[in-house]
Amino acid sequence: MKKQGYYLLFTLILLIFTSSCSSDISTNLDKDNFQKYFSAATVKIYQREQDILTRHQFIGLAEGQDCQEKAYHAKPSKINARTQARQHAFEKQANGIVFTGCAELSSEQLAQLSQSSDAQQCHALIICYGKAYFIEVEASTDNEE
Repeated sequence: MKKQGYYLLFTLILLIFTSSCSSDISTNLDKDNFQKYFSAATVKIYQREQDILTRHQFIGLAEGQDCQEKAYHAKPSKINARTQARQHAFEKQANGIVFTGCAELSSEQLAQLSQSSDAQQCHALIICYGKAYFIEVEASTDNEE
């Protein structure tokens, strides 16, 4: 009888636990999230257009930014802004980017640009700009003898 009581208690707890869980569980373990996270890694950085040795086509401009929301938050990072620009280039079907520059705006400079919504939300901001390219990849040939 004691064994049946434990079995009944276990079943009841299991039912309560499973009924309390929502069927609409949202996690970041989603294919789209993985693709977006790793998309920047597929966009190669070139120092200048002349460094692209294969056929290529200019797709458009790509920009990224990193915002310091409050004075006590971490300062904006050029690396994060460039990564976001690479993700933006990937969304345009690019696989290469040439950065043309980054600009850092302080809270004083942002206050002067009051018409910009980003300026109003950030204590400091770094914006990086680049040219996005589709670069043809040469087919490698394996010479097996």
